[in-house]
Amino acid sequence: MNRISSLFGIQYPIVQAGMIWASGWRLASAVSNAGGLGLIGAGSMYPDVLKHHIQRCKEATNKPFGVNVPLLYPDIEQLINIILEEKVQVVFTSAGNPKTWTPVLKAAGVKVVHVVSSSAFALKSEAAGVDAVVAEGFEAGGHNGREETTTMVLIPAVCEKVQIPVIAAGGIGSGRAMAAAFALGASGVQVGSRFVATPEASSHINFKEAVVNAKEGDTMLSLKKLTPVRLIKNHFYETVKTAEDGGADPDALKVLLGRARAKTGMFEGNLEEGELEIGQVSALIHDIKPAAAIVEDIWNEFQVVRRQLAGDI
Repeated sequence: MNRISSLFGIQYPIVQAGMIWASGWRLASAVSNAGGLGLIGAGSMYPDVLKHHIQRCKEATNKPFGVNVPLLYPDIEQLINIILEEKVQVVFTSAGNPKTWTPVLKAAGVKVVHVVSSSAFALKSEAAGVDAVVAEGFEAGGHNGREETTTMVLIPAVCEKVQIPVIAAGGIGSGRAMAAAFALGASGVQVGSRFVATPEASSHINFKEAVVNAKEGDTMLSLKKLTPVRLIKNHFYETVKTAEDGGADPDALKVLLGRARAKTGMFEGNLEEGELEIGQVSALIHDIKPAAAIVEDIWNEFQVVRRQLAGDI
């Protein structure tokens, strides 16, 4: 077992990202049952909904699973209380200061991981007491770091700076990519976009099919004056781009974004007016298949590549 497998008590150092509108209890439990670490994405859940998903996940798996919590969530204290009440053993935090809640979670025996987009943030996370960091390159889908550092550069940069284990994310959807991440110093990988194209993901079938049909160049970082987010190009994206090119300020962009734009696209399946958050690796995703099969495929290909690189085959 490597550092990440040992930390979480899992078979494979493969983490399924806690993505909004995609990562409910069905997906998280399927990945955990397959030997990885499944995460429930709390970012799109009201506190009572999160509680329901945690309880259903407990019923569906006896393996370790966790919850991803954006720290800027308006009801963050309620989410943390539910996590503690339900005795969730692993929490991935993002979009905020890890100093705020890491001591509380650690005092309850929770393993804490923070998502970062730079080595500077990785160092701050280590100082806050987290057990590991996810270093996420800007290839990743959804909300993204302002630095726009690629995974290929970010992983070794973070590994040089911190002593805690590093989980690589951003552009990883295969065993080949996992092997590359390990070559750069990572001890595990976090996979998001690939797990969207599964029957277990809670996102709309229209969105899943859009991911499968995406080609190179079909995603772009947008809304950089607010929080950068990687989206599939559609009518909403083009409207935002036109506004940004015209010099729209953050307030005007907030009006344009409105409310529930991500839900409209990813959960309700409106492919023109919705926000379709997905990573660049969508260009390499060609089918919808069960989460367990994806875990197996990634791990088996990873082992083959490692043997190839070692000259064993």
